[in-house]
Amino acid sequence: MVRIGLALFTWLLATVIVGYSQGPPPLEVGKFSAAIEGNTLPDGWKPLTFKKVERQTTYEVVKDGPISVVKAVSEASASGLTKAVTIDPHEYPIVRWRWKVENLLRKGDVNRKDGDDYPARLYITFAYESDKVSFGRKLKYHAGRALFGDIPIGALNYIWDGKSPVGTIVDNAFTDFAKMIVVQSGAQRIGSWVEEERNVYEDYKLAFGEEPPAINGVAIMSDTDNTQERAVAYYGDIVFIKAMK
Repeated sequence: MVRIGLALFTWLLATVIVGYSQGPPPLEVGKFSAAIEGNTLPDGWKPLTFKKVERQTTYEVVKDGPISVVKAVSEASASGLTKAVTIDPHEYPIVRWRWKVENLLRKGDVNRKDGDDYPARLYITFAYESDKVSFGRKLKYHAGRALFGDIPIGALNYIWDGKSPVGTIVDNAFTDFAKMIVVQSGAQRIGSWVEEERNVYEDYKLAFGEEPPAINGVAIMSDTDNTQERAVAYYGDIVFIKAMK
């Protein structure tokens, strides 16, 4: 009976472990660890550039130990790498990524246009779905499209800032269609890989006061065009996962 009991317990434990490990697979948006060293663009990603910015940040796939990552070097420049996606934030609300920076920006200031630079940021954009947007924001959105072309209805910028407290959420210095969320601040973790996790669904509701539409883009960006400084950062894999029930 003891042997039967132990066998049954072992079988039940194995069933639980296997069932847990076979949960919903993550959505691998940035599988940088599988990229080939020396490439400038990981598979599925393309440059994100801005018309009024002459100098672009350089990106390349490098090895950090045995793992491939994306290295960004920004020298009074601004550009990013972006990937088009279609993700339901209700179904996959959690984004996980890791990053590392070599330095902060002395003149960076999340509240000022001339300080709107960050050694590293993860940028998530949202599609325009008219039934999920208030009337006032619809008017501003259409006015913005008339001036700037195809723009997202909203964007969350997860940033590594130099001064603002972690948890700070403010409008971007140039537009309130983009919200800045400070997830790392200060020099304490410079030079170390940092694992991040955010609930995009909850962050959008908190930042914009509305239900989020579909996620239509993910970008990484290191920019120093406003401060005219230099920054070096590294980006690891980016995945979206379902919330644990």
